[in-house]
Amino acid sequence: QVLLLACAEDLECVPGFQQKVFYIEKPFEFREDQLVLNLKFDDCKGNNELNFEVSNPDFRVELDGNLVALKNVSEVGRALFVHARSEHAEDMAEIFILEADEKRDALKEILKLEANLGIPRQKRAILATPILIPENQRPPFPRLVGKVIRSEGTEGVKFRLSGKGVDQDPKGIFRINEMNGEVSVTRTLDREAIANYELEVEVVDMNGKTTDGPVRLDVLVIDQNDNRPMFKEGPYIGHVMEGSATGTTVMRMAAFDADDASTDNALLRYNILKQTPTKPSPNMFYIDPEKGDIVTVVSPALLDRETMESPKYELVIEAKDMAGMDVGLTGTATATILIDDKNDHAPEFTKKEFQATVKEGVTGVIVNLTVGDRDDPATGAWRAVYSIINGNPGQSFEIHTNPQTNEGMLSVVKPLDYEISAFHTLLIKVENEDPLIPDIAYGPSSTATVQITVEDVNEGPVFHPNPMTVTKQENIPIGSVVLTANATDPDTLQHQTIRYSVYKDPAGWLEINPTNGTVGTTAVLDRESPFVQNNVYTALFLAIDSGNPPATGTGTLHITLEDVNDNVPSLYPTLAKVCDDAKDLRVVVLGASDKDLHPNTDPFKFELSKQSGPEKLWRINRLNNTHAQVILLQNLKKANYNIPISVTDSGKPPLTNTTELRLQVCTCKKSKMDCSATDALHISLTLILLSLLSLFCKSF
Repeated sequence: QVLLLACAEDLECVPGFQQKVFYIEKPFEFREDQLVLNLKFDDCKGNNELNFEVSNPDFRVELDGNLVALKNVSEVGRALFVHARSEHAEDMAEIFILEADEKRDALKEILKLEANLGIPRQKRAILATPILIPENQRPPFPRLVGKVIRSEGTEGVKFRLSGKGVDQDPKGIFRINEMNGEVSVTRTLDREAIANYELEVEVVDMNGKTTDGPVRLDVLVIDQNDNRPMFKEGPYIGHVMEGSATGTTVMRMAAFDADDASTDNALLRYNILKQTPTKPSPNMFYIDPEKGDIVTVVSPALLDRETMESPKYELVIEAKDMAGMDVGLTGTATATILIDDKNDHAPEFTKKEFQATVKEGVTGVIVNLTVGDRDDPATGAWRAVYSIINGNPGQSFEIHTNPQTNEGMLSVVKPLDYEISAFHTLLIKVENEDPLIPDIAYGPSSTATVQITVEDVNEGPVFHPNPMTVTKQENIPIGSVVLTANATDPDTLQHQTIRYSVYKDPAGWLEINPTNGTVGTTAVLDRESPFVQNNVYTALFLAIDSGNPPATGTGTLHITLEDVNDNVPSLYPTLAKVCDDAKDLRVVVLGASDKDLHPNTDPFKFELSKQSGPEKLWRINRLNNTHAQVILLQNLKKANYNIPISVTDSGKPPLTNTTELRLQVCTCKKSKMDCSATDALHISLTLILLSLLSLFCKSF
């Protein structure tokens, strides 16, 4: 049965197929020489040199327009295209092949399409049937592709065409003969660029006034198979676990075809062209021709990564359009399939027993344990994890994995003592980072024994305690005993003597008896010395055994020094200035400090030495425990004055220090102090006393 797309009234001969679109019901099989339908083509000039081309090579169109099958065909696809060409015209017809249950819906769509495309179902002034143009037509151009008919004739009127492809970009593709309505295409069309054009045609009088229309004119670009399938999403890499069941999906290959997806031009079929390598089977995989899914087709036993020539397979995949027919265009891509490892092999030591020798007192790696594993070195199924399961109660040993070699690096982390134990036996176990598969277990070869021999070395003597601490008063007499150092030799199986010596004594205050270790003083211990930090003096001593070669041990001595009152207090500042006409006679605030510690420091006692002359010139007032203030009792003449001031600390017994405060009396004008002339005047209580004493002696 044939469903007609349109039945326009035959108002005038239009070159081309009289019907351009057909819908036929798909038979069980197209039989050889069976008539499918009749196509009517008329170039309106006698059909000279008429020939037909069919998109499917299993069909042909005879000169009378009959479409017949050349052989029995069961699979055709969704559509056929028939191209007709004569000396004066060419056209394209499209035949859609529907399933039985699609025919009724197709008829509804046809009627809807007629309404949408403006196909007249009754006589109208302008008849503008859809124009179907194959893409990729060859020159010459312009080429007549259709005709617009006016039922009332064309005298005194003109046709006008507009829309995208005419007066809108892309401009100039179509044009219309103003006098007779013939529509021409001026260049090759590309359906993948623009699949259809919606134009408008109207009839105007000689003054340009519209008399009929506008009417919609649809130009449909008929697809040709001019695009190869393309694989755009590469690289294509799939993974499948070794031992997977037959039929396991590995990956999906998807190609893209720019042709019309509703035609066989874009109906793709997939195929494997080549497999590399070809072992253990040249057909390890299968690809679903329609979906592109790649699946395994060999037994799980053949999908064994450890027995394969290579765990990587490369498949050359072909995608062919036209449903895979020989006339289809092809595109290829490479699919890389990696056989992933699963942990189906337990690691095994290369031997049951390893030997190691280490000197006592030494730490670090002592032996590398080697294992073999047939799994993939790049996975946790190969990477080894070692553990010490026996023989390490003191946690003296540790084992770690070398990430490059997978060996177990056995290390001593706590120094071993030959005198305690000269031999150690460790039991080592190796496993993988990843768990073994259920039917595989760790066996006896996954454990090994390590025999470790400890070599004796001459160890240095050890001080007890270390550091040594003692508290002494500073300034104790030279030759005083500080303490007696005690060092012992760890080499208890050897009979050796120990001698002592001073290693570091920053201030040179100490000595040590080389035989019995008695530490004594050779100088006065001074708590205020720069060599003392936070009241503690530190010295280092050596204990040397009689081995060959001798071994040395170092001991530290901390002496905490108790303070005694052995430092006089000091006074600051020692210079003060005052104006000769000052109203405020409080000259200066004095402070005192002491290097000793409390209670040998403040509170301090401040006193003025006895003043001579009939009048007292100044006095001193205590402000607090550490400060006092000097006050003038009257304004003095411009001169320098030396004032003896004594300060006494609170130690037992107390210590006193007398310091002269130099007081400069200066001339002050406009906030400027001038003390330049005072250097010539040196008035001192001490000097006055000496002068009077000299005169008194001369009078006798």
